[in-house]
Amino acid sequence: MDRRDWVYGWLLVLPAMVFLGLFTHLPAIATIWNSFFSTPRGRRPKLFVGLENYQRLLDDPVFWKVMVNNLWFALGTIPLSIALALIMALSVQRAFAGRALVRMAYFTPTVLPLIAVANIWLFFYTPGFGLIDQITGLFGLGQSNLLGSPDTALFAVMAVTVWKEAGFFMIFYLAALQTIPPHLGEAAKIEGAPTGTVFWRITFPLLMPTTLFVSINAVINSFRMVDHIFVLTGGGPDNASSLLLFYIYETSFRFWDTAYGATLTVVMLALLGVLAIGQFLIFDKKVHYK
Repeated sequence: MDRRDWVYGWLLVLPAMVFLGLFTHLPAIATIWNSFFSTPRGRRPKLFVGLENYQRLLDDPVFWKVMVNNLWFALGTIPLSIALALIMALSVQRAFAGRALVRMAYFTPTVLPLIAVANIWLFFYTPGFGLIDQITGLFGLGQSNLLGSPDTALFAVMAVTVWKEAGFFMIFYLAALQTIPPHLGEAAKIEGAPTGTVFWRITFPLLMPTTLFVSINAVINSFRMVDHIFVLTGGGPDNASSLLLFYIYETSFRFWDTAYGATLTVVMLALLGVLAIGQFLIFDKKVHYK
């Protein structure tokens, strides 16, 4: 490669690098820097406080509560969303009457705005008048308040998230399934391999690059959920459905404690980085790249 090609290549990626630096790296560096200062109040400037914000974080019971909530939220939504997406992709891979309509039905929740999805499910969950209570009322069951109970609020939000994300992940699995040579499965079936064996020994291993990509996105999505919570529960009752990003939003923009919000953001970024690296280390040996 001569100098001209080298310069041409860097000029091509320069716009993306500029936007990435301005809107990703610089804000991240500024957030880390601000976490070591106090929040400015009126004419009182911010002061350097060192690790005081991090000590406050360790002593904050609400922080630990939302972290536990986020853990359960991730464990409940990530495997279920990925499994459901794979099942849907497998079900619409082969040709059948109405396949395009079924694909569209699976993907429709993905194109709906997050606020619209939350309002749709808010109608489902409304005590007494919602669709769920209307259906259960036919069987003589009493009213339910899924969003107003500390025991069920988080699970209600999890159901909305799975419904929203499964169709999105399905598209990636469907594209990956169409790249798998059909003669591999046909050869295995000729040798007498049952359908389950063909899937676990051939199809699923070849889908591991897609599974790695989807799982990383699912982890990120589980920590950036704020829209559904804002509309459905507001983090309540008693922070039972509050997640880390929603707590950051409340701290920074409702209570205007920007320094502590920056500290919470640093923790979230570090946690996502560790999880992403861990996923690469765990799945990379199982991924079959072409």
